[in-house]
Amino acid sequence: MKTIYTVGLVFAALIISTSMDALAQPQSASTPASAADASATSAPVSGRKADRALRRAVYAAIVKQKDINAGDISVIAKNGAVTLNGTVTDASQIDRVVQIAKGVPGVTSVTNKLGVKKPFGQM
Repeated sequence: MKTIYTVGLVFAALIISTSMDALAQPQSASTPASAADASATSAPVSGRKADRALRRAVYAAIVKQKDINAGDISVIAKNGAVTLNGTVTDASQIDRVVQIAKGVPGVTSVTNKLGVKKPFGQM
């Protein structure tokens, strides 16, 4: 037990010393490496923003259809590829939801994982 505790303390000390060394090094805005680092960190954020905006646009297009219960549908978007999950109340609505999603600008492909679930009390 003492060995594990000692190893943990040594590991924590290494992490702290490494982070202190990184903080102590001067950074220059004119170096090409720092410019590359800044662009690398901003690219995923803009990709996530684009995915989030596309997801919202697809969901908004589905919500406009009053006869489709969009509350049971989830939309996942990644780089233009959209995945539809959830349930609809009628099998014919599945094709309509897929066509609606394909009609949204920015959608490159649609993966359909929708199923049919009748509302409670209906046969």
